[in-house]
Amino acid sequence: MKQLSQASNTADIDVGKPLPLPGTEAYESLPQFPQRSPLPFRRTIRRYELQQIVPLAETTIYELERRGEFPRRFNLTPRCVVWDLAEVEAWVEERKQAPRDQTSKPDVHLRKTRPVRAGSSEA
Repeated sequence: MKQLSQASNTADIDVGKPLPLPGTEAYESLPQFPQRSPLPFRRTIRRYELQQIVPLAETTIYELERRGEFPRRFNLTPRCVVWDLAEVEAWVEERKQAPRDQTSKPDVHLRKTRPVRAGSSEA
């Protein structure tokens, strides 16, 4: 009996016809796409996905988070941290819209250590 009820839901889809184009009303009404739910779908990303979107070092991202200048990570489990993809994308868009002349360069006099050149040795 259950098979009959499931078949009736998909009976209005003609197998020989091409699917409607995405973004059209017919496409949105297809049964495999759920109707708008009261809770929006939020996607989270892990560190390796974040690094593909935001090519910054882990320590830079951590410092930006600490200062409140980057979306905060949160724990799904004790060993799994994720970021909200919508927040990261909004941060990237905000950075794209920011005027170029307001980007601040680091003050080298505030460094705690001096960078060491590879291969240089003082004798």
